[in-house]
Amino acid sequence: MTTATTAPAGRATHDEPRARFTDLLAAEWLRMRSLRSTPWLYALSALAVVAFNAGTAYDHYKYWYQHDGRSQEFFVANGLALADAFTENAALVLVLALAAIGAVSVTGEYGTGLIRTTFTAVPARRAVMAAKVLVLAAVSTVFGVLVAAASFASTQAILSGRGASVTLGHPGALQVLIASALLAPVAALAGLAIGTVIRHTGASVVACVVLLLLLPVVLSDRRHLTAVLRHTLPLSGWERLTDVVFPQTTPPLYPWPETGAWTVYVLWALVAGAVTVLAVHRRDQ
Repeated sequence: MTTATTAPAGRATHDEPRARFTDLLAAEWLRMRSLRSTPWLYALSALAVVAFNAGTAYDHYKYWYQHDGRSQEFFVANGLALADAFTENAALVLVLALAAIGAVSVTGEYGTGLIRTTFTAVPARRAVMAAKVLVLAAVSTVFGVLVAAASFASTQAILSGRGASVTLGHPGALQVLIASALLAPVAALAGLAIGTVIRHTGASVVACVVLLLLLPVVLSDRRHLTAVLRHTLPLSGWERLTDVVFPQTTPPLYPWPETGAWTVYVLWALVAGAVTVLAVHRRDQ
């Protein structure tokens, strides 16, 4: 009788971690959906990014006939419409917005004290934060894909009125869209890690701006050391992956391969996730 009772208990204990983590994922998803600010932040960010791209395309459309025939032919022949599919200004807005969303998703809980209630109910802090990482990564990836697709569709629809649009089959088009879409989860996870470490909304957003936006501008690519440091940043990775748009007239002083840029994306996501999980485990005992 004792053996028969112990066996089911053992199976229940063995199955509990998987079910519990699934519950944490569901709880984090419900928490994200229930916050009114989060959907609005995503929506406004998407509108801003698509508007920047569409605005650039419309500018080219509107002033198309102010350029001579040779310039128009150069634009079409080199597929420069792909540059409007996701502009640098739009990438800056995307990084800032998604990093802020990632940071606020955890600093808001620290500010209200809700995180303490969560940790009291679920002592496995690393599992709680791992669920946050996965849900934020999934939602931000979907967001990035939708925004990149909407930007491409809208800009090429505008430029098609001048016969200057490109299709997804154009060389480099798919890479530009994938790199732009994946920039969203990378920025969001970086913001989440920064927010987990700093735990203050204002300071976390400032840190995101400095680390993700200002450093790529400050670090020069004309010296080897600063060029290498610049190449480790996600925005620089995006620039490298999207430089297929313009024909290279002069090679960069310190070139780096596309595989290096993809590696930067992967490492930032993995390191940010690890920092998020390990920081609370060591500081909230």
